[in-house]
Amino acid sequence: MQGAEFTYNPRLRNWERPRPNNVAGKGHIEKPGQARNIIWQTRAAAPTELENALGDALEKALGAGADSLAAIARVLNAENLLAPGGSEWNETSLAAELHRLGA
Repeated sequence: MQGAEFTYNPRLRNWERPRPNNVAGKGHIEKPGQARNIIWQTRAAAPTELENALGDALEKALGAGADSLAAIARVLNAENLLAPGGSEWNETSLAAELHRLGA
């Protein structure tokens, strides 16, 4: 067939319909509800209510365009979210709390 012009590739393998893999394990996607939940965090306990509220307020502050510790502290204070000691947030207390949570 030298010199013949093909409109297809004769060496192309036949198409095979993909079959889902029902075996979970190494190298496979785990079956929902059957996978071991590995915690990839360094914290020893679940977040406290204050930590969760702080996370929500940080998302709100950053979403509103706050781009400095002072601006974030202003948003936290406007949300009436007090620092762990019961005082209003400032740059120093916010930096210390973020450092503590990230340690």
